[in-house]
Amino acid sequence: MTKRVFITGGANGIGKAIVQAFASEGLQVAFCDVDDLSGGRLETETGAVFIKADAGVKAELESCMLDLFEKWGDIDILINNVGIGNFGDIKDVSVDDFERVINVNLRSAFITSRLLAILREHQKERNNYGRIINLCSTRYLMSEAGTEAYSASKGGIFSLTHALAVSLSKYHITVNSISPGWIENYHYDTLTEADHRQHPSLRVGKPDDIARMCLFLCNEKNDFINGENITIDGGMTRKMIYV
Repeated sequence: MTKRVFITGGANGIGKAIVQAFASEGLQVAFCDVDDLSGGRLETETGAVFIKADAGVKAELESCMLDLFEKWGDIDILINNVGIGNFGDIKDVSVDDFERVINVNLRSAFITSRLLAILREHQKERNNYGRIINLCSTRYLMSEAGTEAYSASKGGIFSLTHALAVSLSKYHITVNSISPGWIENYHYDTLTEADHRQHPSLRVGKPDDIARMCLFLCNEKNDFINGENITIDGGMTRKMIYV
């Protein structure tokens, strides 16, 4: 049976590359996003199903998942990619702003994973394949000023991932996270030589670097990778830096 894939925040950036990668493999792909224009364009380009939904709104995300369960019967691969930054001085970031980032980046991953677990619990015929990939960030362990909400959400993703890996084991679902470093989504050609050369890999990352890891983790033979966070940052978090 063709694998069924659902990606949150799939219209742009890393999410778009993930949609393209799985669609090009001939899998059945759906993705949600708030961006109508980009979502519709990507749907036309790839044949993936675009669903307009705000992952930060519980009712919209749950409706999206339940509709897919109704149409597909199950989801084999769930990629919790959606994320917003809302960077700013802590004095200017309101509690509501902070909560919005947590809801979009972290709570959404719990909502989708929980619904998948409920579905699998009540299956008459057990699906013995499942993958959840959560998009984390190297900011879960390192920060710049003004990144409190984003960093907190990604720290939560890091911990949620290993908790889910244990809880969902009985459903044959592996759960891993990917922590991208600097991935340039839109203006790669404007990067300087210094931007690239500061990385041990001698280049800034691209969305495809993350999409390829998603494909690797979803290979049926790679079920022994579980509960892990995989850093893809060109070696930057291993580089000792002094001013």
